[in-house]
Amino acid sequence: MFSGLAPAAPVPPPLRPFPAQGTVQYAFTPDDDAAGLIIGAIDHARRRILVQAYSFTHRGIARALIRAHRRGVNVTVIADAEQAHTVSAHALEMLIDGGVPVLLDANHEAAHNKIIVIDPDASDCAVITGSYNFTYAAEYRNAENVIALRANAPLCAAYRDNWEQHRTHARRYRPSH
Repeated sequence: MFSGLAPAAPVPPPLRPFPAQGTVQYAFTPDDDAAGLIIGAIDHARRRILVQAYSFTHRGIARALIRAHRRGVNVTVIADAEQAHTVSAHALEMLIDGGVPVLLDANHEAAHNKIIVIDPDASDCAVITGSYNFTYAAEYRNAENVIALRANAPLCAAYRDNWEQHRTHARRYRPSH
């Protein structure tokens, strides 16, 4: 009997599949402490933190990145250029004042990535991603999600490589203050 629906197309495999491994943590806002999950991961970084942010106003996360920088972790942030110039309460200048390099990505309609890669070359690396912008609104007003994927070296390498690709066209942010 014909149902009028086309048969479901097979789901294609991931572009570069690799085995799932490591651990997963997650948080859903506004009920869970997503910022606490992120800050805890940043506070345990030992070598390198790579950030891509669309909108960044969360001062607690900014303070954690500055603390990491001050203890010798190589921290670099790539932010969306338009958001950096239109959102008045962003924490990017706070990061710069704390010594953290901030780059702006203007090569896309929106540099909408929301990721943090921690110690990408270590076996216990972490990728933090999800819908969660690094903002007060994401933590307390919006329905957002964040996921921390730990100890999956191929995943960390893929996110590191993508971050590096964006770094090649990003330009240093020079605030007006």
